[in-house]
Amino acid sequence: MIKPIIPFLLGLLASLSAAEVDPSLAHASVWTEIWPDAAGKPLTRKVQGNIWNAAIQTALDKDNTVHLPKRDQPYYLDGPIILKSGQKLTADPDAEIRLKPGTNTCMVRNEHMVGFADQPVPEDTKPDTGISIEGGIWTTLANGIKDGNGNQRGASLKKDPVPGTHGVILLHNVRHVTVRNITVRQSRAFAVHLANVTDFTVDGVTLDRHGRDGVHVNAPASQGLIRRVSGVSHDDTVALNAWEWKNYAPSFGAIHHIVIEEIHGSPDGVPSANSIRLLPGVKRFSDGSTLDCPIHDITVRNVAGIRDFKLYDQPNLEIGRDKDASAGIGTLRCIVFENLSFKRPGSIQVHANTDSLSVRGVKLNFPLAADFRLIELGPKSQTYKRKADDPATWTEIFSPDLSCTVRNLSVSGVRWQEAKADLPIDEVVKVIELKPNPDYPKTTPQGGSGKGIWIR
Repeated sequence: MIKPIIPFLLGLLASLSAAEVDPSLAHASVWTEIWPDAAGKPLTRKVQGNIWNAAIQTALDKDNTVHLPKRDQPYYLDGPIILKSGQKLTADPDAEIRLKPGTNTCMVRNEHMVGFADQPVPEDTKPDTGISIEGGIWTTLANGIKDGNGNQRGASLKKDPVPGTHGVILLHNVRHVTVRNITVRQSRAFAVHLANVTDFTVDGVTLDRHGRDGVHVNAPASQGLIRRVSGVSHDDTVALNAWEWKNYAPSFGAIHHIVIEEIHGSPDGVPSANSIRLLPGVKRFSDGSTLDCPIHDITVRNVAGIRDFKLYDQPNLEIGRDKDASAGIGTLRCIVFENLSFKRPGSIQVHANTDSLSVRGVKLNFPLAADFRLIELGPKSQTYKRKADDPATWTEIFSPDLSCTVRNLSVSGVRWQEAKADLPIDEVVKVIELKPNPDYPKTTPQGGSGKGIWIR
């Protein structure tokens, strides 16, 4: 009976021996910050504070672990804290860590980050292992001001960052890593950005008026647990993107064997994206070669307050869909949605070649319109109007000319409110067949020729 106790004792000793930062190693600095005034207008204020990077790195170098206790003033950073294999960073739950204005990087990252934006990821990338981050309130000071205090990008470094890096916390090229019980407040980068990762746990992320994705995973990625993510985010709460827009992807490949659970959207009446995304595809590299980027063996369960489950193709709207799109429709396999609860209309939108999609145990707690369907199979069409009065600037957001095939769709336990019987399958599933819109641009969207094919 001694062996099971040893890991617990080692963990306890490690937490007790965590080095606290030496305030004398923090250096004083002066800068300006922009905050909204009572009327919401930008107000510039002078700040005299300390920069804590050197103090934190010194403690990590000494003991491989550091703890940030709550202070009356925030801990400011002017670049990322860099964690090596086996290192641990903890903070009190209400210790606030801020990114100095104009830094424009991530706040925490692992040491050996490498990107493979234009080739498949090699087998041996010498990953960092055994990294742990827990606690703290992390913010890049995107506090409702348009320019986000000059922290628009969550890059790995100020100069020559790994392409595609965009996180408050960056863990790329890692194995056996954990992020627990953090709050990410008012930031423009993904709260937690993972890529080229195996055996990972993200458990407990609170999104506080957050501006981009919560937990964002790029391929290759496997053997992961993402749980207890909640709050207000103006993009996807959780995203598994095997294919990805190239300005946000350090690498590409397959994503598989991941559990996503206990996910909660924003409180009632609070604007938020409230979405979960699975994005497969086919990456075309600059030499013309391609890499299949499938997503398979994923379980999403115990979810409430999420409106949209996005399993559809979407070219790059930011740099031009003709410049960056999947080289073919993506592939999903063995995807399970279980115990979902909706307080308002929402849907599972599938535009990928799919084999084995299971949806079970869904509660629809809102009035059902006659044309409502929980599951939509097929392409989407929507017009993005850069200038509302100039159709020449309009563009299609999705891929309306691509068809997809769905096999082995299993649906059970989809019920409206307190009904004791499941909804009939034909009142749950909608198969989409698009047609070109002959009146475009007088009316939108443009439509297309793609369709969903359901093999029943």
